[in-house]
Amino acid sequence: MPNTVVEINNLVKRYKELIALDNFSLKINEGEVFGLLGPNGSGKTTTINCMLSLLAYDKGEIKLFGEKMTPNKREIKSKIGIVSQNVAVFDELTVYENVEYFCGLYIKDKKLRKQYVDEALEFVDIMDFKKFYPKKLSGGLLRRLNIACGIAHKPELIIFDEPTVAVDPQSRNKILEGIEELNKKGATIIYTSHYMEEVEQLCNHILIMDKGKKIAEGTSDELKGMIKNTESVVVNVRHLKDNAIEDIKKLHHVYDVKYMNNILTIKCSGGKHNITHVAEYFEQSNLDYDRIYSELPTLNDVFLEITGKELRDKE
Repeated sequence: MPNTVVEINNLVKRYKELIALDNFSLKINEGEVFGLLGPNGSGKTTTINCMLSLLAYDKGEIKLFGEKMTPNKREIKSKIGIVSQNVAVFDELTVYENVEYFCGLYIKDKKLRKQYVDEALEFVDIMDFKKFYPKKLSGGLLRRLNIACGIAHKPELIIFDEPTVAVDPQSRNKILEGIEELNKKGATIIYTSHYMEEVEQLCNHILIMDKGKKIAEGTSDELKGMIKNTESVVVNVRHLKDNAIEDIKKLHHVYDVKYMNNILTIKCSGGKHNITHVAEYFEQSNLDYDRIYSELPTLNDVFLEITGKELRDKE
């Protein structure tokens, strides 16, 4: 049995009349990449802040590495790395000095600290920029510096909060590859993101929360198995008449049909040959189409069906 790194039981946090966390619980095992998802206002940030003892809570229990977490647990905090959504570095310090400062909060031995700082800079591939000041860095390099500051002391638990927001594709791929490498080296990861494809790529366990409550949890495949939509058949077709749309709605396993801008989207629940049945209908009805293809459900479909919201909807 793997060790439990994070255990939260029946957490309640109120802001006057607002209940931000409503008997919320989660468990994260050693070595997991744990996706924590939820729309704005769902309680993700509140959960993380309570977990780190940055925020007091009204009820419940939080254990990290098997110990009750409190504000003065320095030994536990030394095992945690935080890569926040907002880049948190000092403009007046160089790249190297920034990483050294954050590493020095926990690593007092100068020789060891230098080794760790060099390794962190190499890991995120910004050694060539070590004498630069943050204002001279691109958005992608700044994000990588942010990561280096959070991981330099070699934490066992690393929290990544939207680490790829507003970065170029090359930096984004570098960041995702780095997170996978950190996990392979033994770090347990908590990952929040508005990009579902990243969550599918990285996370082996996912929890969806809304309004301070856990509403679904499991692997990506397990979550997809919880929703009605098992397949979408998409057809590029021009000038489709209403009577044809009504006929398609009556096909076996079809539960929803939308036609917009010459794109017909047919949502199916169950069945193994839905695309064949749709193609046969077009052939038998002498209807021409440009293209037909099938799409399996994504995490975004899961999120939308379970919460009624798009994850990328920002406040």
